[in-house]
Amino acid sequence: MDPQTDPANAIALLEGFLTNAQAWAEFYFNMLLRPWIRYQVLIAVTLLAVAWGVGSLARPRLHDWMRGREGWPRWRMRVLVIVHRRLRMIFFVALMWIAVLIMREVTWPSRSYLLAIFANLAAAWLFVVFATRLIDNPLLRTTVRYGAWIWVTLSILGLTADTQRLLEGLAITLGDMRLSAWLLVQALVILTVTIALARFIAKTTATRIRRNEDISPSMQVLAVKFLQVVLYGAAFFIGLNMVGVDLTGLAVLSGAIGVGLGFGLQKVVSNLVSGIIILIDKSIKPGDVISLGETFGWINALGARYVSVVTRDGREYLIPNEDLITGQVVNWSHSSDFVRLDIFFGTAYGDDPHKVRKLAIAAASGVKRVLEHPKTPVCHIVGFGDSSVDYILRFWISDPTGGLTNIRGDVYLALWDAFQENDISIPFPQREVRMLNDRAEETESGGILQP
Repeated sequence: MDPQTDPANAIALLEGFLTNAQAWAEFYFNMLLRPWIRYQVLIAVTLLAVAWGVGSLARPRLHDWMRGREGWPRWRMRVLVIVHRRLRMIFFVALMWIAVLIMREVTWPSRSYLLAIFANLAAAWLFVVFATRLIDNPLLRTTVRYGAWIWVTLSILGLTADTQRLLEGLAITLGDMRLSAWLLVQALVILTVTIALARFIAKTTATRIRRNEDISPSMQVLAVKFLQVVLYGAAFFIGLNMVGVDLTGLAVLSGAIGVGLGFGLQKVVSNLVSGIIILIDKSIKPGDVISLGETFGWINALGARYVSVVTRDGREYLIPNEDLITGQVVNWSHSSDFVRLDIFFGTAYGDDPHKVRKLAIAAASGVKRVLEHPKTPVCHIVGFGDSSVDYILRFWISDPTGGLTNIRGDVYLALWDAFQENDISIPFPQREVRMLNDRAEETESGGILQP
């Protein structure tokens, strides 16, 4: 189609749509002048007021009844919450349909025509509200809800054909492709449906993958990420194909964009590839305790761009995946959960070193988190210092996520108690200051001390 003819067609279609809308408005305005139409409007307004009053009285009682249903499943409570919020609308729909049925029985169908339109609109809007509550994403839920309200309203009022012709006329032509407003609306609806379906499948499948204990945590993350990319990508391209968009030109365009992004987003791509490598080689997985520089904590989550590390003080560090690949990382629980800790102490030369070693091993073994089997604590002499015999006490733990500083403190405290009970002294530096009498007198008299 010639692009110069599109605006003319659009203007003609818009004029036709406005003419039809004006005729429709004049038709219903003239109908409002008839007595039986005014009666129907009055009945609808009266039923709305009654439904509002009854709903206002029933909502507190329903809320009190809901508070007593604490043991119910979560999905059932969510339905009750929706019913509680839309209780007035539910009463209005019920009263409207009762009025329509009674009017059809006692009078001609034309006497309830407007009431039937109101009842259909109210019922359709209420159904859309309940149906869209199944969508967890707030933005997607709001978009689907308002789109469905517009569509059911046009369908009930019989304006879908005119609206479609108007949107078809609002178009531009790019080469061989004609892009109309109706095509954009179709694309938006189909993409929304396909992406919502892909999101539901991905979420359900991810839950089952995480519950499978036979799959390692790193492979679970990799499988979930791969599944999400495949499903969302398939939903996007299938939606465009269903609308009728030519994907050949899109492929060429995406290739050119990919080259540009490759140069501009090198770090992002590097982190993405590094994250995939981490998941494949299983060097780091959720729950591992790692040290990277001054950061010590456990892996909370593996992302596409970064790794979330939570420290003992509650801080959450987002470390880029590239740093974990190129830097030196200490994984305290990579191949084994056993971690060895060393503490140093000294005792006086007058204390028996054999007794000190036995007391130190017994004290460490008495701490709750210290392992006795298969890794047992050991104590060795590492040197003779200026004022003490120096020892090293080595012990093992299997839960590094519980912290390292606290377990060292517990072992030191156990050593202190054991040494106090057995008269083992811990030496410390001492200084002795002596003052000569003649120098003290000379200082008091104001004399000058000679070196």
